[in-house]
Amino acid sequence: MNPTDYLAAEDDRYDIAVVGGGMVGGAAAVGLAQRDQRVVLLEAQQPNAFDPSQPPDLRVSAINLGSFDLLESLGVWPTLASMRLQPYERLAVWEKGGRCEFNASDLGLEHLGYFVENRLLQLALLQRAQTLPNVTVLTDARVDELQLGRDCTLTLTDGRRIKSRWIVAADGAQSQLRTLAGIRTRGWKYAQQVLAISVKTQGKDSSTTWQQFAPTGPMAFLPMYDNHAELIWYHSAQRIAELKKLSDARLAEEIRAAFPLELDEFEVLGRASFPIQRLHATDYSHQNLVLVGDAAHAINPLAGQGVNLGFKDVEALLQLFDESASVSGSTAALRNLFKRYEQHRRRDNFAMMSAMDAFYIGFSNQSKPIEFLRNTALDLANRIPLAKRQVLRYAAGL
Repeated sequence: MNPTDYLAAEDDRYDIAVVGGGMVGGAAAVGLAQRDQRVVLLEAQQPNAFDPSQPPDLRVSAINLGSFDLLESLGVWPTLASMRLQPYERLAVWEKGGRCEFNASDLGLEHLGYFVENRLLQLALLQRAQTLPNVTVLTDARVDELQLGRDCTLTLTDGRRIKSRWIVAADGAQSQLRTLAGIRTRGWKYAQQVLAISVKTQGKDSSTTWQQFAPTGPMAFLPMYDNHAELIWYHSAQRIAELKKLSDARLAEEIRAAFPLELDEFEVLGRASFPIQRLHATDYSHQNLVLVGDAAHAINPLAGQGVNLGFKDVEALLQLFDESASVSGSTAALRNLFKRYEQHRRRDNFAMMSAMDAFYIGFSNQSKPIEFLRNTALDLANRIPLAKRQVLRYAAGL
């Protein structure tokens, strides 16, 4: 029987229910199933199937080497690589008077990471889950009610009920499971928004990604497959709304006027805008429910670390699971596992969120002394090999 065709009988029981079949939820489901757990993966919307003739999606992630190692251990990478992705070897960051460049060769590496379309990575994870006999994948499955206790119960909108020992909430920044569990969040929305623009370039270098800081916000270039690329443009919400309404030709003119000369000649293929928010859950777990990925923390995408933090959540949860022989025992043991998970991940997530805010605030400040300090810091980072390698190792997830 195809797992996606499975209709759960009332009170069907699983070891673990993973709610949210996106990139982070899919990784959690596969990783837990590899540890001999009976897993049900609930996803509200089935992603569109892959067709090589499709244009690139506008939802793209930078997968660092730490995340690559996790995905490879899950048996996902070969499927993803058979679709399409783009490795990158160099990263350049600059403002008007300061510049820093990072190269994979500085660490003796072949690549710094990969740019992948979110949908394709989600598809690869779902396909991998469907090959595992102890995973049931339910698509078009939406949770209506949540009951926590020794046995957790998820009631779906179509009346089906799913029981499990514990639940992984991986249903995104607007997590319904987090709300139903009564877990609060702290955070805010930023004044700026992001416009993502899909382009086809005439350039030959598809191995370099770059980001320029400007008074209105950063502008970035993300190389994709076959000379496709994605441009990231931060600006005020009003300006992003204006740009989004322009014709492809007029938008291309605005890009040429604003973006640095490093941008090769291009044609616009599509665009989409996204709000930016910071969100951090006050608790990463409640009773037998644990949060991972954006359900626990949403971050300014300035350095493309959002999904990588989610994969680090999954990796930490799996590692603690491996170390805890009593995880399948008492409820108290399970909650102790969740507490250790939160202690392990909260500090790292908060540090990255704060670092991105420091960059955001620091590069938005147009004071001449602050601008001088920013450019001096970029130049120093470029000239001090030890500091440069340390920053590079952290960015690469090593």
